[in-house]
Amino acid sequence: MLNRRAFIAALVATPLYLSARQHTTDIKIGVCTRDFNNAAKYGFDYIEPGAADIAAMSDDEFKDYSTDLLASPLRCRSLNSLIRRPDLKVVGNEVSLSAISDYLEPCFARCRKLGASVVVWGSAGSRNVPDGFSRDKAWEQIAAYLHMAGDLAKRHGLIVAIEPLRHQESNILNTGAEAHKMVRTVKHPNVRMIIDYYHMRVENEDPRILETARHDIVHLHFANPHGRVWPHDLSEDDEYKKFFRYLGDIGYNGGISVEGKGSFDADGTATRTFFREAVKLA
Repeated sequence: MLNRRAFIAALVATPLYLSARQHTTDIKIGVCTRDFNNAAKYGFDYIEPGAADIAAMSDDEFKDYSTDLLASPLRCRSLNSLIRRPDLKVVGNEVSLSAISDYLEPCFARCRKLGASVVVWGSAGSRNVPDGFSRDKAWEQIAAYLHMAGDLAKRHGLIVAIEPLRHQESNILNTGAEAHKMVRTVKHPNVRMIIDYYHMRVENEDPRILETARHDIVHLHFANPHGRVWPHDLSEDDEYKKFFRYLGDIGYNGGISVEGKGSFDADGTATRTFFREAVKLA
């Protein structure tokens, strides 16, 4: 019969155990940028440009950019800022789902070509509730939009992820709890959510939302909340360690994208070192 020490040693050596350990620590670190050359130079795993920027490219511009990107070691694991056009409204009296669909179809096709699996919908301008407009109606309109977007995303092998935004930017879907409620309202396999550390801290939301919404969180954004800058050190914010420990508790293995004020030359090395240390807590 194996004694306790021998049993533990045998367990640790099993492929199942090793696979589980790898699963819980396979977090990728990216940057919200189109600059794949510097992202690779400073050791990041992927880039996250704006989907609206990619959609606005001419066919020739997109061909050149995609050719250069796909020749690099990095891909666009995710894209953000899905809708920026002022004429495309999700909420209000001027909503046209057909116009939004016409925009999303080629946009999603380009996102997928660049290697994306997640497209983040924050886009406050598209979803803000006009003064005097029914919030119940706004909720229904957002749900209808997301269901349509989810259908389109499914055809392209993508997930549309709701981004909670601080109340200074958006007047609806400000917290992870609200985004999670919307995910449960829509009930579409290709509609999920992200948590943005900066917005979470500004809204003073308990990081336990990571645990509550663990099955629906597919992506993360991150910035030092004190200035919305690239993070450098675990001592910068009192909630950093708790946040990353929650990621470990839920076995998160998706992407974390740096989204804030900063640059590769000034911050790239320190920020990449920060995440190497932070991920150890997970």
